[in-house]
Amino acid sequence: MIYRHSFHFSRLALLLALLLPLNSLPAEEIRQIGSRLELMVDDWLIESLTGAELELHHPVPCEKAWEPKKGNKDISMAFTTIFRDGDIYRMYYRGYASVAEVKDPAHEVPDQVTCYAESTDGIHWTRPNLGIYETTDDRPNNIILTGVGCHNFTPFKDTNPNCRPEARYKAVGRIMFDDDPSPPEPDDTGYPWVHGCGLLAYQSPDGIHWSLMQKERIIKKGEFDGQNLAFWDTVRGKYVLYERIWQSDGTRIRDIARLTSDDFLHWTDPEWLDYGDVPPEHLYTNAITPYFRAPHLLVGFPMRLVNGRMKVPDNPYPSEVAVNDTVFMSSRDGIHFKRWQDAFIRPGPQRGRWWNENNHVAWGILKTKSHIADVPDELSIYSNEDYGTDACAQRRYSMRIDGFVSVHASHTGGEMLTHPLVFAGQELVLNYSTSAAGSIRVEIQNQDGKPIPGFALADCPTIYGDSIEEAVRWKSGGDVSALAGQSVRLRFVLKDADLYSLQFRP
Repeated sequence: MIYRHSFHFSRLALLLALLLPLNSLPAEEIRQIGSRLELMVDDWLIESLTGAELELHHPVPCEKAWEPKKGNKDISMAFTTIFRDGDIYRMYYRGYASVAEVKDPAHEVPDQVTCYAESTDGIHWTRPNLGIYETTDDRPNNIILTGVGCHNFTPFKDTNPNCRPEARYKAVGRIMFDDDPSPPEPDDTGYPWVHGCGLLAYQSPDGIHWSLMQKERIIKKGEFDGQNLAFWDTVRGKYVLYERIWQSDGTRIRDIARLTSDDFLHWTDPEWLDYGDVPPEHLYTNAITPYFRAPHLLVGFPMRLVNGRMKVPDNPYPSEVAVNDTVFMSSRDGIHFKRWQDAFIRPGPQRGRWWNENNHVAWGILKTKSHIADVPDELSIYSNEDYGTDACAQRRYSMRIDGFVSVHASHTGGEMLTHPLVFAGQELVLNYSTSAAGSIRVEIQNQDGKPIPGFALADCPTIYGDSIEEAVRWKSGGDVSALAGQSVRLRFVLKDADLYSLQFRP
């Protein structure tokens, strides 16, 4: 339940403002959060945790959202992209159709095409008969692209306000000249880039009919055999691209690099991601995207490849001795990521998720209706299974809104103290969950750590329950606008509880 109060402090508000200390800390030590949503995905807001910890949460497997249909070229189901576009949801994925099956003289890459599906709810999907390409069997098909680029064609809707109508949708796709036997050669950086490989740029006015923006490769430095992706970053005001690459030290460890551009055609050199003190691991895809509720935060779901393991010897690719899972990471600048080593999605008990090329998370996070009555909307992400077989599918996984990571305390209790922060807004809203016996209480302190009269811990009634958005109330009410613009700290006392996000709401 969301509590909304319009309690006004009048004289007390003025008195409190006078009692607050002046901002004496260096500006860089004070977190400026305004009224934006802040998730507990890292320790940027946290100064200390006592008896509490950051806890990674895991999505719940749901139904198969997308299964192959005989004669519809779906057996691959790789490098999938999903996003909401107005009243519909769009899905793009790689399928298989041999050169002999497609009546298209440009279909020069054996076996690979790009297919398209639609949904009105993100859960039930249909294959529209597009009629763009003819096939030899004359069956209706949902193919939108053939030829080069289809290995990992990855589109997005461009939200750049200066975007031209004919390029409202953009995409990148790999080109590789397999007839060039030349080995990789170092360039002036000393890095052995794959010769003849690169990314092409595509455009579309409607997300269905695509054309090249230019014949030349827009990016030449990289490996490109994973799902390379690009988007317009509304916060940073530029195009951002994340590509599959080898680590910069020359080791054969799969990694991720970022490039940026002002026009989508001219890009900076790759800059490798920094994971702090987390040891290197093979990351084959990245699925990095701005979180739609807090676009200053980037979240990613890389597929982690573990070599030397074979759980299912009779799998379709017995020569590829590796298994995969999915990890979670987040960033505030697009380069420095907090990456968890614990798996975000394990393969689980299904046999069809225990060989290489499974557990790719589709690029895109959807907000969907919960199948449980009286439960708020949820997040849906999608992950592939049974790769390379007639049973291949995209399975939907659901999780709580903002529910990637929480500040968690057990029944013995714990505390979180924030760095000094400056907010704008009228009420403090929490996304939280407790047990029946659990609780959360909140204290607002001045930047020196002293409780502000009226907002001390003793003034905060026990908060318990489970809510995506619930306003905090003290004995005097929930209006905190008298403290806006001042440097304050938040102290949370938790017992058998999780705090997922917070926001000072206008």
